[in-house]
Amino acid sequence: MDGLMSSMCLMPFPLCFADFNAKRRKKVAEIYQALNSDPTDVAALRRMAISEGGLLTDEIRQKVWPKLLNVNTSDPPPISGKDLRQVSKDYQQVLLDVRRSLRRFPPGEKQREGLQEELVDIILLILERNPQLHYYQGYHDIVVTFLLVVGEKLTTSLVEKLSTHHLRDFMDPTMDNTKHILNYLMPIIDQVNPELHDFMQSAEVGTIFALSWLITWFGHVLSDFRHVVRLYDFFLACHPLMPIYFAAVIVLYREQEVLDCDCDMASVHHLLSQIPQDLPYETLISRAGDLFVQFPPSELAREAAAQQQAEKTAASTFKDFELASAQQRPDMVLRQRFRGLLQPEDRTKDVLTKPRTNRFVKLAVMGLTVALGAAALAVVKSALEWAPKFQLQLFP
Repeated sequence: MDGLMSSMCLMPFPLCFADFNAKRRKKVAEIYQALNSDPTDVAALRRMAISEGGLLTDEIRQKVWPKLLNVNTSDPPPISGKDLRQVSKDYQQVLLDVRRSLRRFPPGEKQREGLQEELVDIILLILERNPQLHYYQGYHDIVVTFLLVVGEKLTTSLVEKLSTHHLRDFMDPTMDNTKHILNYLMPIIDQVNPELHDFMQSAEVGTIFALSWLITWFGHVLSDFRHVVRLYDFFLACHPLMPIYFAAVIVLYREQEVLDCDCDMASVHHLLSQIPQDLPYETLISRAGDLFVQFPPSELAREAAAQQQAEKTAASTFKDFELASAQQRPDMVLRQRFRGLLQPEDRTKDVLTKPRTNRFVKLAVMGLTVALGAAALAVVKSALEWAPKFQLQLFP
């Protein structure tokens, strides 16, 4: 069901449906207003992409995704004068991966085969144009999502920009930076639920269960395409590390299942590697945004890895995040809202304290999603205000 109807309506169904349609029409109007502004109101588009329901339709995504990636859709698509299938060292692996991913394509053999051919050619062209990028298994899951939403012409330009920015760390010759990003998972969990963190540490489960989530932006593990594109709306509008925060909230959401497992690597890994298909996506998106504000990567970097390694990742090239960390505006917004919800006698307490004595004590942000969900919007809005260079190619 559409994200805008994810919360149960208590009104009679006809009234509930009318209210849903009114909200949807209002959001569509706001999106087109932002698109038609001169200049385009990218901050508003980011808020729309994050907020409940995301960008709503693929027709809208075709217009908004290029704006989020700062791609000029009037530019001709890149081409190559070479027969890339003959000269590319990656051709055989790309072909194998594409042929294995039948479930990612719509039914109908003729249409599927045509899309698979387009997918292979797009990947080879991006790699040929960017020799610093190295293909990895799972990359095709991201490219096919764009292909199915925006078509061949736009996919090449959008994924090329994405590959040299958000996905850059995954496309290194080694997996060192990918492992480093995965290393943020456990510190996030530790901040929210120390008991769950300690249980997973005792089980020595590691983070490899989340690898395919991260490097495919969940495209490989979710069977419902609507959920995949909803997450892409969210990730395209946010910081490059947001997918690891979303991975963390999935684990936190499954706390009881994990704690009911045998405390060994095989049992916990098996549970977590089987991602549920009926997750409350809108709630988890809101929580991921809240956690990003409460615990920005700068606060977790020491636990995640040595600082010199962190400086090599895409996060360190995200200039508005660095500025956000220095000025702490999103954090202040969130904390002010949070303190407004506390009783006076509780306001002197440190809301970030990590209790280890009670498995039922969690960081309050997990229980205040409705009130604090806009925190993710504050991150994006503030980032654009502080670092307008994003419009002019933020990443070096």
